[in-house]
Amino acid sequence: MEVISIEDSRFKKYGRILTGYDYSELMEAMKDMPFPNDVVYEPSVEILEKLDIAEEFKKKAFGEMPVQVGYCNGNNNFLNAVEYHRNSELNIAVTDAILILGMLQDVEEDFTYDTSRMEAFFLPKGMGVEIYATSLHYAPCNVNHNGFKVVVVLPKGTNYPLSEKHGKGEDKLMTAVNKWLIGHEEGGLPEGTFIGLKGKNLSV
Repeated sequence: MEVISIEDSRFKKYGRILTGYDYSELMEAMKDMPFPNDVVYEPSVEILEKLDIAEEFKKKAFGEMPVQVGYCNGNNNFLNAVEYHRNSELNIAVTDAILILGMLQDVEEDFTYDTSRMEAFFLPKGMGVEIYATSLHYAPCNVNHNGFKVVVVLPKGTNYPLSEKHGKGEDKLMTAVNKWLIGHEEGGLPEGTFIGLKGKNLSV
């Protein structure tokens, strides 16, 4: 799979590069975060949310909406699924990482999606991006055998357990608060996940 620079014009339909932020304290705090052989996602980490930059994200990137600052760390080479939210997501690369992205507009009426439409982008260490609400995404992928660390910023409450069951129309894609997910049959996802990805389980 071709890996495109995040600075390439092809990224512009999926998101934008963040400017005007100093990530140095964030990068330092992330040194102590878990780095497993698989993938771990923590939606909200108190140490990260106490940093000055968390308040900057709230004010500048989310228009004063309450936010949560967490991370996605580990080792991964496959797409496995795609998800989307009703809002943008910020990703700040603590290490080099690869993001596989697609367009929500290309999801079919039956909520299936052809993975051949997706593109992979190289996100270098120290760079932050906004991933638009209309962009399909999932866990980052490795650039090499050393794994990845990516800070994830979202509106507060996103990705927490649902309070009730959802099972009709688009609701059947909901796996957490503000999270709609379409899985691949080879993705090793929990029972009950909607399997709607067609084509290859992309890898980098």
